[in-house]
Amino acid sequence: MSNRDTDDRIAHVSDPDASQPETGKQSTAGADRGASGTAGDRSGRTSSVGSGEEHDAQKRKSEILYDRFAEKSRELFEAGQEKGREALDRAMDRAREQLAAAGEFTAEQGVAFKKFLERDLEQTTADMRSLGKEAEERLHPSRVGAGALSSLAKLLHATGSAVNSLSRKAEDALSYQTGELTTAGTLTCTACGQEVQLKATAHIPPCPKCHGTRYRKSY
Repeated sequence: MSNRDTDDRIAHVSDPDASQPETGKQSTAGADRGASGTAGDRSGRTSSVGSGEEHDAQKRKSEILYDRFAEKSRELFEAGQEKGREALDRAMDRAREQLAAAGEFTAEQGVAFKKFLERDLEQTTADMRSLGKEAEERLHPSRVGAGALSSLAKLLHATGSAVNSLSRKAEDALSYQTGELTTAGTLTCTACGQEVQLKATAHIPPCPKCHGTRYRKSY
């Protein structure tokens, strides 16, 4: 998995003051060294590239698994008779247990996925509440594509007028941090206001402008 595969999931909003990308800095450093690198240097660089690609592949795998967990949670929730938050919690726990038992991910990953899905659900529900019809249009299942956001959109659409029963933190400001998984949407850096557009489920990057690690989110 190359860095390009990961970058395709993240569209940074352009900013004239944004600092030079790290990849550019690395290329410059490589040029300064010229052709004087030893065989050991070349071997080290090859090893570093290989490690980076393996890391990207692991990140992409966890993004796919998060999408799968979200969809499984939705399926189990919709299959049940109850439609409140406790029923959704049980559905998420069952999805986590079933997928972990099947070897899809570890128990620790399952706990983290549930935490991220609960947070994404809270944010999506808050947007549905505050934006009303506009949010319903933006988050209609036919418009959001595939992935965890699609699963949440379908879940909220099916819940209809009972959507508020799924929320626990109606007025709380939810925080998103670098390194966490989240659905597609727009992240706004709390330090400098830079926006980062996620086009699909992805790991949250550092702010491309100030390197901050905390964001607010909207859809």
